Amino acid sequence: MPEIAMENSTKLPDDVTSHLRRLAHDLSNSIETILQAAYLLGQAKLDANSKKWSQLIDTAAQDAARINREIREILRSQS
Repeated sequence: MPEIAMENSTKLPDDVTSHLRRLAHDLSNSIETILQAAYLLGQAKLDANSKKWSQLIDTAAQDAARINREIREILRSQS
C-alpha cells in the first residue's frame, strides 16, 4: 500500500473523523457480506456466463475492501 503523506494536510475535526470511521466500519460489514456471497456463488455449479458474473462481483468487492482499508488507514493517521 502506498504511503500517504498526511503531515502536510489539515487535520479533520474529531467529529468528522469519528463519523467517517463509523461509515467505514459499516461499509466493511456490507463488503464482507458481498464477499461471502460471491464466494458461495463461486462454489455453486454455475454456467459459464453466471460464473463470469460471480467472478466480476468478487473482484469488485475485493477492490472495494482494499479501498476501504486505505480510507481507514488515512483516518487512523488523523488520530
